[in-house]
Amino acid sequence: MPLTSRSRLIAVLHNIRSMHNVGSILRTADAVGVEKIYITGITPSPLDEMGTPRKDIAKVALGGAQYVQWDDSVRSTAKLKTLLRQYRDDGYCISAVEQHKKSTPYHQFRCPEKMVLIMGSETRGLNPAILTICDVILEIPMLGKKESLNVAVAFGIIAYYLRFQSKPY
Repeated sequence: MPLTSRSRLIAVLHNIRSMHNVGSILRTADAVGVEKIYITGITPSPLDEMGTPRKDIAKVALGGAQYVQWDDSVRSTAKLKTLLRQYRDDGYCISAVEQHKKSTPYHQFRCPEKMVLIMGSETRGLNPAILTICDVILEIPMLGKKESLNVAVAFGIIAYYLRFQSKPY
């Protein structure tokens, strides 16, 4: 069943290094109706230590950080694992986007009404300790010579698919 406007989609950005990727994901998250984004690990927050908007994120997000609720209080992998378990206890499907031997092509996945979508580092992906908590690992099949997509592009593909998998509009 596709996500609907009543469905709940939570995103987790774990160890994403690029402020441009964070900004792009925030903008896409607003467009697709993500309820909340957790900014974890080394992922830069939309605000710096002084509470000032980071220009590189704001420029790309075009207001996305103002329209999507975000939380940067869960920084460690241990706290993230606890958070994910709490969401699972609340009936959420915990999913990751990663190339992995146990991954499922995203277009073969049927989305539940409540879902957490985890995106990992541009270069290293997600920590195996996080993957063990996941109910499903989604992968975007690659047909060309490159092995992967930019994390913000991958988020856009998966988030839109989850929201509109049965109907394009």
